[in-house]
Order: sequence, then structure tokens, then C-alpha cells
Amino acid sequence: MIRLRPGGERGHTRLGWLDSRHSFSFDHYYDPNFMGFRHLRVLNEDFIAPGRGFGAHPHRDMEIVTYVLEGSLEHKDSMGNGSVIRPGEVQRMSAGTGVTHSEHNHSPSEPVHLFQVWILPRRQGIQPSYEQRAFPMEQARGALLLLAAGDQGGKDEAGEAKEGRVEETEEMVL
Repeated sequence: MIRLRPGGERGHTRLGWLDSRHSFSFDHYYDPNFMGFRHLRVLNEDFIAPGRGFGAHPHRDMEIVTYVLEGSLEHKDSMGNGSVIRPGEVQRMSAGTGVTHSEHNHSPSEPVHLFQVWILPRRQGIQPSYEQRAFPMEQARGALLLLAAGDQGGKDEAGEAKEGRVEETEEMVL
């Protein structure tokens, strides 16, 4: 059953440089009634102070999707990827057998506002991978926009987003 949870009831972490809201149990926030939803494990809204961020840290067997609303987020990882994610852009990282990455606010003066989603993959131990794609902001205003889906059900033969059920995934696609 899907239950409405007002934003003010979400978990909250404030570290000075990070102001984060957690829809599900995460890090030091624990609520046994909100451990995730099916394969969805993390749905965080983060505000990161200028020039600050998460140092290098490891992940494995997780699909991580990041969507930037305001500001810019710098990403570097052990696969050799380095990029800056801007508003309207989505990053997908399949941690698979293991990846180390860092995320920092790219701006020395403006905060970055983002959503991060973690989804359990259908199969563990896949090859780590990375993808980044821009979605025109005009498409997102006042509408639902499919940003990521399982490789089995997300797009039709022409590469367009399919309607209907999104399948669980070995690897997410943007």
C-alpha cells in the first residue's frame, strides 16, 4: 500500500555543509516503518553548501540515480569518469562489483539542490557503469517524465520511453 508521507515527517540530517531529507531509513536516521519500497532503498533530497561534498566512498550492488534541480554537482569515480551535473541532467551509476566515487558542489558560491535515488538491482555483481544525460526542462514542467528505467522495459524500438510497468533491472538506463 502506498502511504502519503508529508515532507516534514521525513528523516533529517544536518551536518553544517549538508542539509538532507530522507524518505527512508538512511545513515543515522532509522525508522523501521520506512525502510524502502520494494526495490527502492533511498530517496534523498540534498542541499550541499558551496565547495563542499562527499569525499571518496565505496558502493556496490546498487543503482544510483542523481537529478540536479539547482546548482552543479561534480562527480569523480574509480571507473575514470569525471563530470559536472547541472539542472535538468540525470546521472546513473551502476555500482555493481564495486566503485568508489566522490560528489562535491562544483560552485564556490552557490548551493546545489538535488535528489538521489538508490535502487537494488535484479542481479548482483554486474560490471560497474556510468551514464549522464540531459532532459530538457520544458519537458518536465507540469508533467511526469520517465528519467530512468530497467533495460527490459524502459524504451521502445525507437528509443522512446514506453508507457506502463517499469521492470526491475540488472542495470538502469537513462
